[in-house]
Amino acid sequence: MNDALPGYTVLDGPPTIPDYLTLRREAGMSRKTEEQAAAGIGGAWAAIHAIHDESGDTVGMGRVIGDGGWYFHVIDMAVLPPHQGRGIGSAVLRALLDRIHRDAPPGAYVSLMADEPGRPLYERHGFADPAPRTIGMSLSMDRGAHD
Repeated sequence: MNDALPGYTVLDGPPTIPDYLTLRREAGMSRKTEEQAAAGIGGAWAAIHAIHDESGDTVGMGRVIGDGGWYFHVIDMAVLPPHQGRGIGSAVLRALLDRIHRDAPPGAYVSLMADEPGRPLYERHGFADPAPRTIGMSLSMDRGAHD
């Protein structure tokens, strides 16, 4: 699955739980527990991770959740800071989109929530802000939030 990404190998499947947690933490994403990681990894429709060939370290990842019919959401896109800017995020995203194109029925809808640093990557792959027709919304289910 290596798309001419010198020094790295892009693999089908998720990273290990420890690697998943490290990638999230080091890429500046919110921390998750091992239990959340295990459930999340197991619940993905598709997952991809990237390995640094020289060290064997997992340096990037991305996942897709969805219903398998028409709705797919790209999540957990992360690359370790020392490896950013080398095309890893693009290779991971391309592999995920290729999987959707190959395995999903025609008419699939692919969405994501983009933090500021990731927006250029997603725009290069055809993603666009749907506002004002549609806006992204979220709800955090932290304990005590609805007491």
